[in-house]
Amino acid sequence: MIYLSNVAVQHGSQIVFKDASFQILEGQRIGIVGPNGAGKSTVFRLIMGEQLADAGEVSRQKKAVVGYFSQDVGEMSGRSALEEVKAAVGDVMALGEQIRKMEAEMAEPMDDDAMAGLLERYGDAVAEFEHKGGYDLDARAQAVLTGLGIGPNDFNRPVESFSGGWKMRIALAQILTLNPDVLLLDEPTNHLDVESIIWLEQWLITIYKGALAMTSHDREFMNRVVKSIAEVANQTITMYSGDYDFYLREREIRREQLLATYRRQQDMLAKEEEFIAKFKARVSHAAQVQSRMKKIDKIDRIEIPAEYKPPKFQFNAPPRSGDDVIKFETLGKMWSVENGDKSVFGGLSGMIRRGDKVAVVGVNGAGKSTFLKVVAKETAPTLGTITTGANVHVGYFSQHAMDLLNPDKTIFETLYEKLPEASQGSVRSLCGAFMFRGEEADKKIAALSGGEKSRVVLAMLLSRPVNLLVLDEPTNHLDIQSREILLEALQNFDGTVLIVSHDRHFLRSLVTRVFEIDHGQMTAYEGSYQYYLDKVAERV
Repeated sequence: MIYLSNVAVQHGSQIVFKDASFQILEGQRIGIVGPNGAGKSTVFRLIMGEQLADAGEVSRQKKAVVGYFSQDVGEMSGRSALEEVKAAVGDVMALGEQIRKMEAEMAEPMDDDAMAGLLERYGDAVAEFEHKGGYDLDARAQAVLTGLGIGPNDFNRPVESFSGGWKMRIALAQILTLNPDVLLLDEPTNHLDVESIIWLEQWLITIYKGALAMTSHDREFMNRVVKSIAEVANQTITMYSGDYDFYLREREIRREQLLATYRRQQDMLAKEEEFIAKFKARVSHAAQVQSRMKKIDKIDRIEIPAEYKPPKFQFNAPPRSGDDVIKFETLGKMWSVENGDKSVFGGLSGMIRRGDKVAVVGVNGAGKSTFLKVVAKETAPTLGTITTGANVHVGYFSQHAMDLLNPDKTIFETLYEKLPEASQGSVRSLCGAFMFRGEEADKKIAALSGGEKSRVVLAMLLSRPVNLLVLDEPTNHLDIQSREILLEALQNFDGTVLIVSHDRHFLRSLVTRVFEIDHGQMTAYEGSYQYYLDKVAERV
């Protein structure tokens, strides 16, 4: 359906692709992976014609409908959320209008020939309208919006009243409602909660029948949805038949095989060059020397791609806290709104103990972030009591903290300000641990992506020894590699962790207890995240 053949792309002096090929065939489910800057988004832009290749060919099957969801949603205004979604299927809407006009014309008197022609056109239009899903467009758009967390009460809300994250959901709903032949999704889970991610996962697996190519930072989502992986790295695209976990294993196997072949070739070349050096001055061996020189000149030399070794960081050894870290009894929180006070939760009681790694879960709007704010003393509870244990030092991460970064300062200046007594070398090392190496540490905050800003805020948590980490969606905007680095650091952290995250793999690999907030009440599950999921499944 879509073919990239021997494509070359260069940005200034940077070679993105050199003789790269890639194809999306009917029904394929492809995950596109690779380090930041390798060219994943370039693949999408080439397919959509937003960027031209310097060499090679990009072709699309005629009449194939391609739907592309990117992180740039553009302007939305002047419509309700439901109207905005349906507007994405503009040709179907126009076809429906034509059908209505023809139906009105049929009620008017006309001669037999004109009526026959009108009926033929009407039949063709109805058939096309039905093929494109026109009759269930309204129901389809409503179902997709609801699945993505925008319920019937918000269908008629003006799109301009939604925040940026919710507009992303509306934009995603547009593409899904279009139900194209080929679906291109660039980080579709970035602004979704767990419930919406699970809904999207099931929609892609059970409802959508077309071809799919996507990037995602959510490892579990990728594993469940895709059947093959396209790795964008080292100026080319390499295919793997399997999910993301298979790709990781197979990549290591292929690299080991390549290294073994490379070593054999180097041994052979060394022996040939040794023979040439030894006998090149002897007339009696001139023919043999010439033959071997020609032989090694014709050999395609195996090149070993540079192996990216992700940095590792660890939190400073925290001071030991008391065994009882946080105790809360009949805890309640209300926010003041236009119509009075709105209760977020009430009657929460529980204990967080030293060394616990606790996930706080619940549907969107259940009060998870508010609970974390109360624990971190970012806001006071309205009801009940919360007691912080002996020698507890809190480090709090939130998306709001990213907005408080000074855009005019560099990464290095931001961290150095937090560590005024540290040497410049140690601050540079801290920058490097969070993947800001060399000159990258001198980038201005204003020029950073969301993921880079997240890493800066996480690095700031290291500016003082903390033994209770309160983390509100720390994995948002982080790529899979960065998430794995953070996960390993938290697994090795000697203190206590309280976390909200929609990354199921992250939670499954980290947490030892789960607090579920539901309808303002809390239930504690004394076990892993998988234990919690199993218990929830038993309730259904």
